[in-house]
Amino acid sequence: MNKNTMIKLTGAFDALGKNVPGDDIRFWFARDLQEPLGYARWENFTTAIQRAMESCKSAGFNIGDHFRDVTKMIVIGKGGQREVDDFMLTRYACYLVAMNGDPRKEEIAFAQSYFALQTRKQELLEERIQNYARLNARDRLRESEKMLSQNIYERGVDDSGFARIRSAGDAALFGKCTRAMKELYGIKASSPLADFLPTLTIAAKNLATEMTNFNVRENDLYGECAITGEHVANNSSVRGMLGQRGIRPETLPPAEDIKKLERRVKREEKLLAENEKLPLNTPIPPKDEVNETKTEE
Repeated sequence: MNKNTMIKLTGAFDALGKNVPGDDIRFWFARDLQEPLGYARWENFTTAIQRAMESCKSAGFNIGDHFRDVTKMIVIGKGGQREVDDFMLTRYACYLVAMNGDPRKEEIAFAQSYFALQTRKQELLEERIQNYARLNARDRLRESEKMLSQNIYERGVDDSGFARIRSAGDAALFGKCTRAMKELYGIKASSPLADFLPTLTIAAKNLATEMTNFNVRENDLYGECAITGEHVANNSSVRGMLGQRGIRPETLPPAEDIKKLERRVKREEKLLAENEKLPLNTPIPPKDEVNETKTEE
């Protein structure tokens, strides 16, 4: 994401935020965020809000502290107005809504970081966006490797065989086996290599694994030998693609242990939820403080 886009999105979200009358608590109306977050229909956005409420509850926080049902007037055709349902969302609520969106969308990826931080410092936003990109990439790799494990188990390969297939793939991608890469990075033999890889390399491993998943099913491959050959070929292809762009994955420096990053994000989420809550019986700002927009139902 380039800096101009970040500045533009920061200004947009800043402008939509409001303060609770007589308080420093910042909040946003859901209908104001619907379009900036890329939702064309209100009914689809409310589904994301409901998921965010469940996430709030699962995290052990009171939904009412962060999500408040309200009604407000919106402008309709020919200067008319009508009352619609809406939500007042704290910064934490907005963060949860963004986290339930698709991080591949630029506005969602930015919102995840914007609402997680109580700062407008661009360098911190940039760092947060990069961290989330790495976390999302690691999650996708976990899912594709889990799928591969299930696929090959049904095709005569046990857990030990899966480990050998994955290591053979690493050797093709890095030019070094998994153990050698761990030694190079100085990490414990029991720690997953992927937890210390930079985002680019995680994405490369995921692409090769997705290709293996597809071809195992498409070509009905069976047994460790055939699937190993497929996985090695896919990792070799990805390595070749990176090499064409002057990238050697084994030379990229290790990144922070992703488990430490995950724990830090969880601590920050807890502080965000605890520091800003909607007061009981929160008054709705006067009409002239509300952005009245026509929203597609």
